[in-house]
Amino acid sequence: MDEVIIIGAGLAGSEAALQLAKRNIKVKLYEMRPNKSTGAHVTGDCAEFVCSNSLGSSDITNASGLLKKEMELLGGELIQIAKENSVPAGNALAIAREDFAKAVTKKIIENPYIEIIREEVSTIPDGNVIIASGPLTSEKLAEDIKKITKTEHLHFFDAIAPIVEINSINFDKAFWGSRYDKGDASYINCPMNKEEYEKFYNILINAPRIEQHQVDKNSKYFESCLPIEVLASRDFDTLRFGPMKPVGLIDKRTGIENFAVVQLRQDNSAKTMFNLVGFQTNLKWGAQKELLQSIPGLENVNIVRYGVMHRNTFINSPAILNPSLEVKNRQGLFFAGQITGTEGYTESIASGLLAGINIANRITNKELLILPHETILGALMSYITNSEHLVSKHSMQPINSNWAIIPSIDMPKKDRKNKKLKAELLANRSLETLKVISF
Repeated sequence: MDEVIIIGAGLAGSEAALQLAKRNIKVKLYEMRPNKSTGAHVTGDCAEFVCSNSLGSSDITNASGLLKKEMELLGGELIQIAKENSVPAGNALAIAREDFAKAVTKKIIENPYIEIIREEVSTIPDGNVIIASGPLTSEKLAEDIKKITKTEHLHFFDAIAPIVEINSINFDKAFWGSRYDKGDASYINCPMNKEEYEKFYNILINAPRIEQHQVDKNSKYFESCLPIEVLASRDFDTLRFGPMKPVGLIDKRTGIENFAVVQLRQDNSAKTMFNLVGFQTNLKWGAQKELLQSIPGLENVNIVRYGVMHRNTFINSPAILNPSLEVKNRQGLFFAGQITGTEGYTESIASGLLAGINIANRITNKELLILPHETILGALMSYITNSEHLVSKHSMQPINSNWAIIPSIDMPKKDRKNKKLKAELLANRSLETLKVISF
């Protein structure tokens, strides 16, 4: 019987393995953790979330929400497990990290078609293979990927936000709420007046940062996951129009719309740990503590995990991959996950789903599934594997799902400025397109 080797039991690799298993195809799933650490993961569980615990909006008028719905229609496994292990997060789908990873691990271990092997893979094997080793791919495997794809890697930096203990938050100052009161009041909000924000800002822009290794100094930041200190360096008000925007967050005790607001989102099912939304950072730990404790409501906060930064690796997908995620010059070899240049947890899972379906189709002599551009997943796969949009062949940068990559839709002139209506029409078109596709 044909079998598939999957390298990496992260989100993409786990989804791909479960897709193959339900098609009765044997899988050898290799994962080097916990025997070898990535520097960002903390457990050996499959599908561990690292940077955040949010999968983004659940609303199909948001591109990320539409992608989740498409995955449901395509029979996604991890999206269902995420829902079963969700925590309150307003209109977003956020999960209890540990519970989710343990649930995925249990499903994989108990599946008779999947054998999980706790070893590092340093060379790409022959046969049917999915490389889903993620942006934290080990150096040895990265070197072999470079050889087989005959291309250099690109790098960017990713940062992780701190996590704090809820019992150490001062709710005389902090308050519960969601922006514009959408959904449950599931975020903790720490409001600032102008004077408090100025104090916070001055600490932040003068805080010492962890030095980068010399080899990393030419690497880029990913624009959608910039460290808070980098955002602050752009302008005094950048944070107030970004992760600390106060719009729609009013403390009902005072009725005041504040100058800035820091939001915290539930991180575990026990509701004891919360992460600071948008507070990715590379500050030294002592500086992080001083900064966080300058925030009203967090004066005596207990930091459970400090923010850190790590270098991520991704391949030059336009030169290497077809929209099916199969390597152009080697049949039966697929890539999936963030290493392809898809940015975001939802996107990683979706690429693993597509790679799993397509390698199964390759084995069973079926046509590979290339989704239409009218679907958000099809548009995303087209974008990361098509060089036409690049300024130069070296200018590719990881990308999230977004409306800009999907073909537009004709609308009456009077409705063209109605962004919500346009998103609804695009989403409905996508779902109707997907419903008639055989996979």
